[in-house]
Amino acid sequence: MERIPEPALMDELEQARGYARADFAEPHQAFIERFRRCLPGQSPRRALDLGCGAADVTLRFARAFPESKITGIDGSAVMLLFAREAVGQAGLDDRIELQQLHLPDASLPDRAFDAVISNSLLHHLHDPQTLWRAVTQYAAPGAAVFIMDLRRPESHERAVALVDEYAATEPDILRRDFFNSLLAAFRPEEITQQLAQAGLPLRAEATGDRHVIVHGNMG
Repeated sequence: MERIPEPALMDELEQARGYARADFAEPHQAFIERFRRCLPGQSPRRALDLGCGAADVTLRFARAFPESKITGIDGSAVMLLFAREAVGQAGLDDRIELQQLHLPDASLPDRAFDAVISNSLLHHLHDPQTLWRAVTQYAAPGAAVFIMDLRRPESHERAVALVDEYAATEPDILRRDFFNSLLAAFRPEEITQQLAQAGLPLRAEATGDRHVIVHGNMG
């Protein structure tokens, strides 16, 4: 099945509200557990979350690594409304800074972060090199990099089945977005080619029935 790109931003209020209120506990906690498994012994002091959305992964990362200060960036103003609310309710304003930025952006310091993470941003991008150039630009030498995203299924029928399995009780707008995101996602072999093009020493691999992870340390 060929990739079908989708709009890059969640900029509708109801769309962002639905995403912020949805239950992503299982995949988001898996993100943290996979980070630890793939990058053991890491203790990041300054982390960057690319495409932080409503900041659920950002918050989980902050709790998992209490010594970290995290900058979360997202291009959607409405998503950041919910992110700021969540960070404030968690009492982590002193450790999490949220910024509305569009990649690439020159306002972030180059090679300043010893961890760069991202969850479910890659499939939103029409040009995947946008993400890999950002990793190259912002990650410090030796930085831990961990990216998780959806994996494009082999058929439309399989995409429908995944939506029915994992989003059966979600609002129609989230079911639609999940389906479109699956069609827009990349496969591990495609990401491996992207990494080679970007010259990044990272590994892409399938995990579970719908995700792909990219991980490693910068040279």
